[in-house]
Order: sequence, then C-alpha cells, then structure tokens
Amino acid sequence: MKHSETFDVCAVRHPGAGRDPERSTTWIPACAGMTNQTILSLCSMLLAGFMVLASGNAAAELITIRLLSLDMARDIASSAIESCRKDGYQVSVVVTDRSGEALVVMRDVYSNRYFTQLAQGKANAVIMANTSSAELRRNRADMVNELNLLDGVMVLAGGLPVQAAGSLLGAVGVSGAPGGDLDEACARAGIEVVQEDLEFAD
Repeated sequence: MKHSETFDVCAVRHPGAGRDPERSTTWIPACAGMTNQTILSLCSMLLAGFMVLASGNAAAELITIRLLSLDMARDIASSAIESCRKDGYQVSVVVTDRSGEALVVMRDVYSNRYFTQLAQGKANAVIMANTSSAELRRNRADMVNELNLLDGVMVLAGGLPVQAAGSLLGAVGVSGAPGGDLDEACARAGIEVVQEDLEFAD
C-alpha cells in the first residue's frame, strides 16, 4: 500500500535531549509537501547525524594514557637494588605509578624501613615536579623546607622519573647509599634496564 499523504510541518525527536520536549523535538517547516517516504528518509539522516555527534562528544571525554606495568616496575627495582649491592650498598627502592602510588617496594637485607620511607618520599617528589628530586632541590632551593612539609614528600637526591615519549609513567626512589648522588646512580641503573622498552613503547 502506497502512502502519498503530504504534511505542512513535521517534527523529529532525537536522542540525548532528556525529558525536555522543547529540546527533544526538531521542527522542520520545510517538510511541507513531502511524502511519508521522503520524511522517513530525512528522519533517518537526521538521526544518523545526531548519533555521530553524540558518539563524538563521548570520545572527546576519554583520555588515553600510558601506564607503567608491574613487571617493568619490578625490573627497575630489582636492577637498582643489584646495582647498589655491587657497589657495597644496602638500599631500599620504591617504584611508583604516575599518581605516586607504590607499585613495587624492595628492601635489601640490611636496609631498614626508614630508608624505605625516604625512597618513597623521593619518588613522590619526582611525581610532584616531573623531574629528578635532585633537580627539584636545586631549582627550588628557596622552598625546600616547605616542600618537605608536604605529606610523604622528601626533596632529596635519589629519585628519578620514568618516562616514555615525554610522558611521565612513574618514578623510582632509592635510599640507603652514603649519598644522594649514589642513590640516584642506582635508580638510573634500574631505569636503563628497561630503557629500550620505554623508547619503543606504543
């Protein structure tokens, strides 16, 4: 059965407008004289356009980030421990994710929990500044005391960022060697073990 009726005005309801009838209806005076088949085709195109816009808005609200894996964090920590051990130092190592949450905490046999706390504090300083804790200490020497008052932050040498393609993935903090520069050297040795994987990260 063919429909040949024509309309003076047509209205199209579209998704995403909530319960407000004024927002959920599109009035098209230009529909005058159109047949049912033409109106249905027009409605289909309009609905398709609304769906594309809705999906585009949803996609714009999503953020893609890189995350440090547990396996890589473990490799960094164990390699940092081994590097210090070869030089005769017993240290603690903390590897965090990009938000400062610890992924791996390692403490060599003769290290103690206070070195572990310091290692965490150094890693947190790195996360806060996205730079090494030693560089932060140099650059903000005027407010080191104030920064050290932040909960869980220690602006001491021995913390390094873990980065891939310029993006911060996490941080590694080391404490227990007789000097922050030696702690940092062990942290760097840990990162170097996974550096190739970081450089070729998708």
